Amino acid sequence: MIVYDKKILDNQILVDEADTLYKGGFISKEQKKFVKKELPVFKSQENILVRIGFFLLGSMLYSSICGAISIVGMNAENAYFQICCYIFAAAGFVGSELLAKQNYHNHGLDDAFILGAVLNIGFAIGITTDGYESVIALFMAVASVFMFIRYLHLLSMLVFCLAITAFLFFQMFEFGDIGRAILPFVAMIFAAVFYFVTKKLIDKLNKSYYYNGFLLANSFCLVLFYLSCNYMVVRELSEELLGTEVKPGTDIPFSFFFYAFTFIVPVVYLVQALRTKDRIMLWISFLAIGFSIYTIRFYYAVLPVEVALTLGGLILFAIAYFSIKKLKEKESGLTFKPDRINHSDAILNAEALVVASTFGMKPEVKPQDSPMEFGGGGFSGGGSGESF
Repeated sequence: MIVYDKKILDNQILVDEADTLYKGGFISKEQKKFVKKELPVFKSQENILVRIGFFLLGSMLYSSICGAISIVGMNAENAYFQICCYIFAAAGFVGSELLAKQNYHNHGLDDAFILGAVLNIGFAIGITTDGYESVIALFMAVASVFMFIRYLHLLSMLVFCLAITAFLFFQMFEFGDIGRAILPFVAMIFAAVFYFVTKKLIDKLNKSYYYNGFLLANSFCLVLFYLSCNYMVVRELSEELLGTEVKPGTDIPFSFFFYAFTFIVPVVYLVQALRTKDRIMLWISFLAIGFSIYTIRFYYAVLPVEVALTLGGLILFAIAYFSIKKLKEKESGLTFKPDRINHSDAILNAEALVVASTFGMKPEVKPQDSPMEFGGGGFSGGGSGESF
């Protein structure tokens, strides 16, 4: 299903490992350059600004192709309008395939064609179904997950997560006020189930090709789980979707649950991140804690803004200072010292893979038994016996 050559994918993994080893100080810059020179890899752009520039160029190229098709098809008028987005989507798929055959991956040009194809699928289904949101979201989810599986396109996985969440929301809207009322709980359950599914998929991966995509989906579930029952999100959506007005002295139904959820979940994320040394979950927990404080501050402003910011800054400074003081001498576990490498248990494997792939080394073969026999040798002798 993957369009790329598996050998180049493996080479890319080895080059990434070499880059990680270089950043950790385990190999020199010359060795890193030598590995990159010896192993053919994808045409990609690591600089985000350059990649955005190529994405804009790719978008202009894609738009010009669609414009050229439109010049030919405009004679059909209304009939062409009904099918034009399908043709544009097909052009996006063809362009993505051609760029992939030329080993463009995460370059910017391929991003334009892949995302353009998914977007045109959404427009095409919208025109066909007169804007039926659930069907649009479903087809965009299918198209984006196909793009991720075939082209290993990380942004397509993000589009899939957003589209499948939108599909869930639109489906719940079709149940009327009951569906809107239970939407936070359904979204919470969906996020939890999706989190454990992606976690299982990550654990069962034999090859790391899809690892980043599943990791992105897993992190998305953490964010969705927290936001699904955050007090501010639930209250604002209740007023927007259900038309309810929270008057002074009243509150939304199950408010105590949402208050507790808003503050307990970030703490759980923080504890779990420290226990499992999960850096992504740690950052999400920090953001969730900050948003929880903002949530309460939004409705209950106890202190003036400048006083609250000053006190918050002092508290954060104190936490950071004493944490550094306590952890700076630790050599293992949770420590303030910078990591020389992200996956310390994979150093030897990574070095072995880089060296073996670079120099074409083969596994050591056990030598055949020598025809000359060495025997005897009591005491400390070097193999000599007591007789000739």
